[in-house]
Amino acid sequence: MTISSVKIPDSSMAREVTEIVRDTAGELLFNHSSRVYLFGAMAGERRGLTYDTELLYTAAMFHDMGLTEPHRSDTARFEVDGANAARAFLQRQGISQHDMDTVWTAIALHTTPGIPEHMHPVIALVTTGVEMDVLGIGYEAYSDAEREKIVGAFPRPAHFKEEIIQAFYEGIRHKPETTFGNVKADVLADKEPGFHCGNFCSIIRNSPWKG
Repeated sequence: MTISSVKIPDSSMAREVTEIVRDTAGELLFNHSSRVYLFGAMAGERRGLTYDTELLYTAAMFHDMGLTEPHRSDTARFEVDGANAARAFLQRQGISQHDMDTVWTAIALHTTPGIPEHMHPVIALVTTGVEMDVLGIGYEAYSDAEREKIVGAFPRPAHFKEEIIQAFYEGIRHKPETTFGNVKADVLADKEPGFHCGNFCSIIRNSPWKG
């Protein structure tokens, strides 16, 4: 399948990734992860980046697997759970340690803004795709036609924003200690009266995406 010049990998490994994520993650996260790959790959094309599309596809598709019951641990951040699931899959495929580390890092850092963009293209583009699909960051960089083709192939439900917030909540509610965030915000809150930390859910709800 090719969507807006971006080809979804069709190797045996990529087909297995597709099957695993579709069967494990459900429609909401499967379609979201597919859009993450497409938005990320499209950004990579525009930037002229060179990378292994199978690795980007695997990282994008596994990035939220830590929210699912089979891969949800009691103690690790959900990003690490997803990264570990991807690494275990790639080990079975005989992928090199370097490539496994790249995919692991891409997933582990996908909710950590300001760092992935300076790293390997696979790492950078997973975060680019996530930020576009969830937060609407970079929304205007994609044409209406590009967005419509991607959403047409992998639909966003009418209430995607609330559904994805709920999916995050269900995946992490049992281990709140793993949500320890950016400590620099704590310093500003302690030292600067009136400081208000950015709110992830508010950014989702106020994104340019509808629904």
